[in-house]
Amino acid sequence: MVLCAVFLMGSRLIGYQCFNVISPSMKPEYNVGDLIYVEKVDPNTIKEGDVITFILNEDLVVGTHRVIRVDAENQRFYTKGDANEIEDQSPVHFNNVIGVPKFSIPKLGYVSDFVQNPPGMYVTIGVGIVLILLVFLPDMISKKKKEETATVQANINTTAEENENLKAELVRLRAEIQN
Repeated sequence: MVLCAVFLMGSRLIGYQCFNVISPSMKPEYNVGDLIYVEKVDPNTIKEGDVITFILNEDLVVGTHRVIRVDAENQRFYTKGDANEIEDQSPVHFNNVIGVPKFSIPKLGYVSDFVQNPPGMYVTIGVGIVLILLVFLPDMISKKKKEETATVQANINTTAEENENLKAELVRLRAEIQN
């Protein structure tokens, strides 16, 4: 779980955004279920042949395709999925570029999707709570046992002291009776 958290959340700390691959359009480079790590770049540095991740439409749907042509004058990229026969119908404006994929982890996208949506989110939270309990419960139990042991020992010591006092009193009373 910790490794998944590092790969899913920790990457943001070093400037990467993670995206799940949900279509086979970039096969064999990226397969369905892969998790790609995208780094923000200046669109002016992107050239033909680079793979870019971009916003497709107003619904903020994200895509990742290869640049097949750059129209720097109109600030447009023409893209195509490696597995697609034809280029994408709409060019990508420079402003819609999120970044360039730097690396991917096969199948981790399935895990990412699972933990970000119910019921996987609930399962993940439940497993996390159970793991935390398993880490701290033994300490809590041993602390309670130590406290109980200390209380029992104190009671034993008190009882032993009372027994000694009673024995001394009994010896004194016997001595008094014999005199």
